[in-house]
Order: sequence, then structure tokens, then C-alpha cells
Amino acid sequence: MKALQVHAGPRALAHLREHGLRPGDVRAIPGAAGGPKGLVLNPLDQFIFGEWLAATDHPVHLLGASIGAWRMASACLPDPAKALARMGHDYIVQEYPHEPGRKPTARQVSEAFGEKLGEHFGGREAEVLAHPRFRLHVFTSRGRHLLKREGRALSKVTTPLAYAGAFATNVLSRRAMGAWLERVVFSDARDPLPVRLQDYRTHTTPLDATNLRLAVLASCSIPFWLDAVHDIPGAPRGAYWDGGITDYHLHLDYASMADGLTLYPHFQKSVIPGWLDKALRHRHRASPLLSNVVVVSPNPEWIRTLPNGKLPDRNDFVHYGEDLAGRTAAWTKAVAESQRLRDEFAELAQGAPVLAEPL
Repeated sequence: MKALQVHAGPRALAHLREHGLRPGDVRAIPGAAGGPKGLVLNPLDQFIFGEWLAATDHPVHLLGASIGAWRMASACLPDPAKALARMGHDYIVQEYPHEPGRKPTARQVSEAFGEKLGEHFGGREAEVLAHPRFRLHVFTSRGRHLLKREGRALSKVTTPLAYAGAFATNVLSRRAMGAWLERVVFSDARDPLPVRLQDYRTHTTPLDATNLRLAVLASCSIPFWLDAVHDIPGAPRGAYWDGGITDYHLHLDYASMADGLTLYPHFQKSVIPGWLDKALRHRHRASPLLSNVVVVSPNPEWIRTLPNGKLPDRNDFVHYGEDLAGRTAAWTKAVAESQRLRDEFAELAQGAPVLAEPL
């Protein structure tokens, strides 16, 4: 049984059959939201960014939302394999101060996670933003109207109501959800994102040393689990939340790229547009936007061999409760088993023809 499966859009399928998968062909790499699910990609990330792409000399655009933003920012540090390994470890052992028998407050989680990002990127912002090949793009969701601020007494009522409104609007039309939340992309100032963003209300802001950590924190700020991040330098004023709300799996117009492939290390083969689309199965299908995309993801049969028969996910926080050692052991084992994804990718990504399945 293979641990890794490969799916591709029509243009990418033809390329893989003729040329195989070569690092020189990759122009963009997205990193999806999805919380702990992304942990199984850690060994694969270390290989792709630390070894496989090391010999290239062309720009590669790294797009990230939520945990994907943390992954992609880590990949931009001088030793990406080391930075990604540390990120995986810190994610696995995360815990937050709280009263016994009660879950941590959103503020406690935000403060502790912000400190952790400071340990990773504090004083190293210039290194991330000056990577010779990688160009970072962090996706966030900025609230509008009732969602423009959080933390006031009234927002305890209006924020849940506004998100209910966003959910209802999204059922009718994803584009219409832009009345509640807009996509704000914090982008490398050297090269623009080579993907058209005409599908949804969007604002683009240059990344710099003053907003890098706040942008990543905002991109990871799941509503009600973490506080919104307000008034990020260089960007429109307001409340910023998890980039996965607007761009859960970054289902973007990669086909608009002038050339090259989009390599997508993902924890599943489907690319869902927004977090609120999870229940809308008709929006899980591939589209022409993914024509040049290669998705490498875990085989569902292999996933069933992992602890608890599934990928790590946020439900594990409830399942294990105060048993930090139990959750840590399960997630550590899942990441160790995921070395197979790295090994199988290394074997297929040597330029020989690849027979992928259609997305």
C-alpha cells in the first residue's frame, strides 16, 4: 500500500506524463488551513523546501493560510528543514495556561501563540523576507461592518450573529460573503503573486518587518478559539481572522499563471474554497482553476493506519482533554509515520514520467 497519492489537473497531468515532476517546473506552492491535519506534511515539507528545491534559482511563490501560513513562513528561513522540524514539534506540544477543568480563553491562546511566533520569527523577519528564491504570501480574513472590531462588550453578541450571517450568505454565493469578510493578502514586496484574485473581494498589502508576525498570527486566529488581530501595520484598519475562513484550501486561479506548475502538498485530494464551504459538497470538486496543479496527499487507506485511524485534528484537544502526554504521543507517532510520504515523494520526483490520477 502506498502512503502517497498524486492527483493533477489536465495541464499538469500532461506535463507529468511527458516530463515527470521536476523542481525547476514548480512556480507556486500553497499551504492549506486545517490545523493539526497539516502536521502529517511536516517530513514532506522538510524534504521539499530543505532539499528538493535547494538547487533551483527561480522564484517560487509560497501561499499560506492558517497553519499553512506558519509552514510557508518557516520554509523561508535560512535552514527550512530545521525551522519546519521546530514548528512541527512546537505545534505538537502546545498547551495553554488555564484553570483546571476549563478550556483556555481565546485571549490566553492568542497571547501564548503570539509569544511562540515571536520565538520563531522575532528578529528574523528580514531573513524571511529576503529569501533568494521564495516569495511569501500570507492570507487573512478581514471583518467588515459588524465584524470590523472585536473585544467590545457588544461584539460578544454581534460577532456570532455576523458569522451566522456570513454562513447564510455564503450558502447563496461565495462572492456575496465578501459583504462580511474580505480577503487580505500580505505579499512579498519583490514580486506580485502570479495568480489572479478576481474571484472574491480582495486587498493586497506588502509584507515587511513590522507586519510579518502579526499577519501570520492573524492568519492562524480561528474565530472564538483566538482573538482577532486588530489594525495590522500597513493594512486597512480592522479585525483580522484566520485566512482559512475565506481561503480554506486556497482554491485559486492557478491556471492564470504564465507558466510552470503549482505543487500542492495537501492532507487530502480535494481543494475546498472556504472554511464555510466544508458542508457544501458541490464546492469540493476540482475546477478549471486547478488545471496546472499537482496535489500530493496521504492515501486514505494509509491514514487509517495512524493513531485513532485518522489525521490529527482539533477534536483531539477534546478527546484527550488534560491528557497532554497522550495527545503528544499520538501526534508524534503520526508525524513519524509520515516519513513515508517524504520517502515516496523523493522517489517519484526525480524527473521520470509520473502517472497521476485526475483531480
